[in-house]
Amino acid sequence: MPPSKPVLHMVCGKIAAGKSTLTARLAAAPATVLVSEDHWLARLYPGEIKTIPDYVRAAGRLRGVMGPHVETLLKAGLSVVLDFPANTLATRQWMRALFEGAGADHRLHLLDVPDEVCKARLKARNAAGAHDFAASEAEFDAITRYFVAPSADEGFRVVVHGGP
Repeated sequence: MPPSKPVLHMVCGKIAAGKSTLTARLAAAPATVLVSEDHWLARLYPGEIKTIPDYVRAAGRLRGVMGPHVETLLKAGLSVVLDFPANTLATRQWMRALFEGAGADHRLHLLDVPDEVCKARLKARNAAGAHDFAASEAEFDAITRYFVAPSADEGFRVVVHGGP
């Protein structure tokens, strides 16, 4: 039996929906690499991401360098868990280009968690101080306005994870 194609795992979910928890679990599979946006942004831009435009600028730079790297990993036969929020059409198009360019398979993991649950988790996460970035409830609301759940016409293989 020939080896299976490498898989690009993508995650779609609001802040504190459980994306990083899920990606850590997915990355435990053999021959699988985790690439975390929050990890890289916190180390490349320490203390510099204070506003949504700051995030957009830094995340765009990171995608520019990380995209070819992720394609290279997929072409080498490794599966990649991309812990970047696939929360907009444009971001999902960028991710599609990665797995299609590498000839890899894909899964789009949708975390369907109510806002109230996300906000409670965010509050607890901020209090614990263990996450690279802390967002206020107002920032949650502002960022959530950009959230677009994937639709069937986008053609992704979607795996829905319910909450809470």
